[in-house]
Amino acid sequence: MACYKIAETALLDSNRSFSINQLAELIRSSQNITLLTGAGISVASGLPVYRDANGNWVHSKPVEGPAFRADEKIRQRYWCRSFFGWPAFSQATPNTVHHDINWIRENHGDSTVITQNVDGLHQQCGHNNTIALHGNLSEVICIECGDLTSRQFLQTRLEQCNPDFIKLDAISAPDGDALIDDKHIQKFKIADCQRCNGVLKPNVVFFGDNVPKERVMLCRDRVLQSGVLVCIGTSLMVYSGFRFCRAAHEASIPIAIINNGKTRADDMADFKIEGDCTANLADLKRALQQLNT
Repeated sequence: MACYKIAETALLDSNRSFSINQLAELIRSSQNITLLTGAGISVASGLPVYRDANGNWVHSKPVEGPAFRADEKIRQRYWCRSFFGWPAFSQATPNTVHHDINWIRENHGDSTVITQNVDGLHQQCGHNNTIALHGNLSEVICIECGDLTSRQFLQTRLEQCNPDFIKLDAISAPDGDALIDDKHIQKFKIADCQRCNGVLKPNVVFFGDNVPKERVMLCRDRVLQSGVLVCIGTSLMVYSGFRFCRAAHEASIPIAIINNGKTRADDMADFKIEGDCTANLADLKRALQQLNT
């Protein structure tokens, strides 16, 4: 497939409406598109992000999968912090960016949404076919027997195990995490699987773990069948998402990036639209609506 390249000045043009209109025309002319989303689209829902506009960590690096499985102390730390972070995280609701993405998906061919987020907000506003690349924090899985339960049910169990913790306060961090003094963590009691007494973990892909191969291949296939890959609200610093930009670039499929800051794929992008996701997606939707009239 020949790559749709716009004039080089469009990538540098301070008038972002030019790039938005050009992108809208490309989307309208494509039979299907893939939208790859990241944490930036959930900021307006009150959820913190991991990285700043330069791609640097804002908070400490998240727990890694191998360490979580190997060390009970790390599991204790994770579940204690999650205990405080879950209530606010679980109450987040979709914002206008989620709804605008859903509108684009519904109105432009056989489009696919792939999200790196684990917040489930795409699904809450109707993205029933969203591919959750890293899973969903609303589920808990037993490492030993594979039993699946809801995170909300586990929260009730943790409250029963730790009644004195309910009155404590903590500071919210990304992905349902929270900051709390280590002296409290040492006293926190974790819950085991009710079926086999095995180790429980959130049903997500931790840092240091691999996305299931079949999920990767499904996403790659959707990207390679697309007329354009649109990356929204993601720095693409994590390879699990960046790999799809590389695949698109190698296949000469146009790449559009809408993000507040630099990304790992900036040098591959045919369109780079800087700034707030809320304003940019609203403008993109408006441009598409005008083309459809």
